[in-house]
Amino acid sequence: MVWFWIATTIPVVLLALAGLMGGPWAVAALLYMGLLVHVMDRLVQGAAAKTGEDGEFPSGLRLSLFLGLAHFPLMGIAVGALAGLTGISLGAKLCCFLAFGLFFGQVSNANAHELIHKPARLPRRLGMWVYISLLFGHHTSAHTKVHHVWVATERDPNSARDGESFYQFWPRAWIGSFTAGLEAENTLRGRAGARALGLHPYVLYVGGAAGFLLLAAFVGGAAAVVAYITLASYGTMQLLLSDYVQHYGLHRKLRESGKPEPVGPSHSWNAPQLYTSALMLNAPRHSDHHTTPSRDYPALKLDVVSMPILPRSLPLMATLALWPRMWRRVMDARVAKLRASQR
Repeated sequence: MVWFWIATTIPVVLLALAGLMGGPWAVAALLYMGLLVHVMDRLVQGAAAKTGEDGEFPSGLRLSLFLGLAHFPLMGIAVGALAGLTGISLGAKLCCFLAFGLFFGQVSNANAHELIHKPARLPRRLGMWVYISLLFGHHTSAHTKVHHVWVATERDPNSARDGESFYQFWPRAWIGSFTAGLEAENTLRGRAGARALGLHPYVLYVGGAAGFLLLAAFVGGAAAVVAYITLASYGTMQLLLSDYVQHYGLHRKLRESGKPEPVGPSHSWNAPQLYTSALMLNAPRHSDHHTTPSRDYPALKLDVVSMPILPRSLPLMATLALWPRMWRRVMDARVAKLRASQR
């Protein structure tokens, strides 16, 4: 697990020091999240072959639990720093906002995603509360009960449509996943009986988010609430950027029955870069995750022959997606070529 531990725990330490002390620590945290990880992709690219395509580690649960628990004090430090409670400079605040936002978007989101797929209740609950703290709790339901069922079809709000820019996708996916997840939970409760399932999860999602905002207001006033909402929005925007990039232009064919074909390797974009994959707990190995959602992230497989491969790492492609014209120039030809090869 060495690459996963190195890539994810270094920023935990840097961000804590950045939020509490500012100065060079804030610059170091931003340089790590925004630059060094991409340099490391270049430096350690030869190490990717050594891990083996089947993964050599039985479980990454310890790291996932650590990152899940570390997320909450980091969120408190981040909000406190941006609200002026730790006394850092304006420049340090800007560096902290960008660095913490990148961490919450690329590491906390990826880790919560891993946790909500675990069979045990404790990891699933921890992942859910990470999403709730990011004011995106409904993703717990929408991802598992909607996205994994209808990915790469018109019924999935988190699969980007052909030619759709990220700025069109963002509000549609946020609102669509909220309503689709709610519908899925209501349907499940209608079949099983509300009493059998206990408290409606959307009560936790909405009530928990309100609770975090009230706590921020109590500790740091209006400035802390604004900082909290801004950080959470930045983090969830990156989650939706990942969804946008990883399924852009890919569609499951409809059978004669009207049902889509089973999810396969060709229905997700993947990225092979080792270090950013370690930072994101192998989230860029997305095809294998969709075909085997219960597989632990260290063991996710990558086949560059049968799986669509992005031209750059997932974080870099997510950045490119912020410029729709450049994004389409790079990706539309690849989508067309992929479809032609599948006919």
